[in-house]
Amino acid sequence: MSVLTLRLAGPLQAWGASARFARRTTESAPTKSGVIGMLAAARGMDRGDDEALARLAVLRFAVRIDQPGTRVRDFQTAHHADTGKSMPLSERYYLADAVFVAAVEGEAPLLDEVDAALHRPVHAPFLGRRSCPPAHPVRLSLHRGTDLTKALRAEPWQAAAWYRRQRRRDATVSLTVLREARPDEPGADLLRDQPLSFAAEHRRHALRPVVTTTVEVANPSARVVPAHDPFAALEEESA
Repeated sequence: MSVLTLRLAGPLQAWGASARFARRTTESAPTKSGVIGMLAAARGMDRGDDEALARLAVLRFAVRIDQPGTRVRDFQTAHHADTGKSMPLSERYYLADAVFVAAVEGEAPLLDEVDAALHRPVHAPFLGRRSCPPAHPVRLSLHRGTDLTKALRAEPWQAAAWYRRQRRRDATVSLTVLREARPDEPGADLLRDQPLSFAAEHRRHALRPVVTTTVEVANPSARVVPAHDPFAALEEESA
């Protein structure tokens, strides 16, 4: 198996698993349907092409929370452009200053196609909503012969420097990972986040099992404390 990793970072992100109507919420981390939608857009797939979507939806998904960010609320008002009538008031929630590493696992030929599409995307990527562009290219690395957990453990900590400095006393940090469960794996929660169709007239999602784990990664901003041995000088004089 191969694993493709993505860096999802930007001023705002919004990953709704059940957001509908005038209240658009966000999950605390990117959803599989949102990330698969990004990959489908990069390949130029039509929203109603369920067969092409099924090829991408079989990819196993995981996300590492490198910098959780802050949840913010946007209260919106609008008027119809032609009639001038007031539109329904709406609330939209976002994650501000968050950074995630998402990973998809699958057969090497398919991931090679997706990786090539991210280098030359047909449609520009966005972080859950079109109003949330990424701050950097989303493609990180293509890992050969590994699995989701090993790939996420191998990726350096992607949090901002100011955020890493808050943990400068820690040489390593433990980061939360939300990983798609294997068949019959115990302790999984169910999230309606497995994309079946992105067609506007009948968008559909199935339940997906998710387990919460952690991985340890190095902190590049850790402060190195010099070794201090008060008896070393005495030993040198007595030698």
